Amino acid sequence: MSEPMHGMQGRRTLVEEGTSFKGSLSSTCPVEVKGRVEGDVTAPALSVSASGSVHGKVKVGEMQSHGELAGEFDADVVQLSGSVKDRTIIRAKSLEVKLSPAEGKMQVVFGECQLEVGSEAARSELAARSAEALVRSNEKAAKGSSVPPEQVAKAPSTAPEPPKASVRPPTDANGA
Repeated sequence: MSEPMHGMQGRRTLVEEGTSFKGSLSSTCPVEVKGRVEGDVTAPALSVSASGSVHGKVKVGEMQSHGELAGEFDADVVQLSGSVKDRTIIRAKSLEVKLSPAEGKMQVVFGECQLEVGSEAARSELAARSAEALVRSNEKAAKGSSVPPEQVAKAPSTAPEPPKASVRPPTDANGA
């Protein structure tokens, strides 16, 4: 992750350490944040240094973060090695996470967050395959038991339920 992101060698928009920006930031150049940004960010690329933080709604092609993220992030390629706050949404076609403790053991805590990786079509296909597998499992269980097939899915289980996860397609700004 030490290599520069696409287009970061030339012109760039810089929010320097010690600078706090609040509002909407739109740039045709990659944005580099060493300070603090609160608000909307639109750019071809976003790089957040270890001293930087971005809180808000972000839409970029590529994102690399060693700093703090909070809000809603939509990018094609995401590289994370910093911190992500609770209730943060990250949508990406590709996600790379680097975990390295400064010393000793590492603790990874996932609070209330939403993570969507891959294209919408791939997520829909995965959900369809999961539903098909559930139906096959229920049919197989019905054949080997005295419970009528229409009641197999309703039969109570004595095993504890696994944690629930959901895969949702990304929404646009209007929630559609």
